[in-house]
Amino acid sequence: MSERPLILITNDDSYQAKGLAELVKMARRLGDVVVVAPAEGQSGKSHSVSLGSFVRLKTITEEPGYSVYAVTGTPVDCVKMAMSHILQRKPDLLISGINHGSNASVNAFYSGTMGAAKEGAFNNIPAVGLSLCNYDANADFSIVIKYSEPLIKKVLAQNKNPQLCLNINYPVVDESDFKGLKICRQAHGIWKEAFVENTNPYGDKIYWLTGSFVNFEPDATDTDEWALRNNYATVVPMNLDSTDFEDLQNIDYLL
Repeated sequence: MSERPLILITNDDSYQAKGLAELVKMARRLGDVVVVAPAEGQSGKSHSVSLGSFVRLKTITEEPGYSVYAVTGTPVDCVKMAMSHILQRKPDLLISGINHGSNASVNAFYSGTMGAAKEGAFNNIPAVGLSLCNYDANADFSIVIKYSEPLIKKVLAQNKNPQLCLNINYPVVDESDFKGLKICRQAHGIWKEAFVENTNPYGDKIYWLTGSFVNFEPDATDTDEWALRNNYATVVPMNLDSTDFEDLQNIDYLL
């Protein structure tokens, strides 16, 4: 009898987040599930790891085919902990999420959700990052679950790329207006940011980062930002090699 697929789940919103709980329910229909997730929220941690400080590992749940562990570190720490200390075999799939908030466009670079997904792909574990463009802790993830499950089944059954890394974002929309999944590219945009100055109760100056997203190509119809605005869920394959191959042929003049 063949083993059930082994699915590793993590996120950056903590092991107690609703998005993760909803993802676990779906993933348990598809295979055995091991959750290794941050003990507390780790949004914006990107691919950071805990160098120079120790982390703690706590067992939350252990039962046949399902276990949950909390790590006092980053999402990437969680993947490394799973691979080096918890799992007895390499997972067939890593799923990171479901994130509370968008990871479209440049957000993917800051995202702890996608940092964990990329760490899986670096280790030849096909990875899917799932996000809903809703920051509410009690958001409704039903569309994400309904439309992601068939895709994840296909990844488990048909994927031939061990470094597959998909960044999937869902709009906040009534299902009657939802247009389905769309494969597209990442939009070119940045966050225009500023630190707002204030004082703490002791009179010390403190600074709070604020900002707004600026899409440099709002009219391009092949990007994730356009698709989300038009009620599609976006599927963006991410490349793990950051080499600029065009410049690779054009920078000889520097040497």
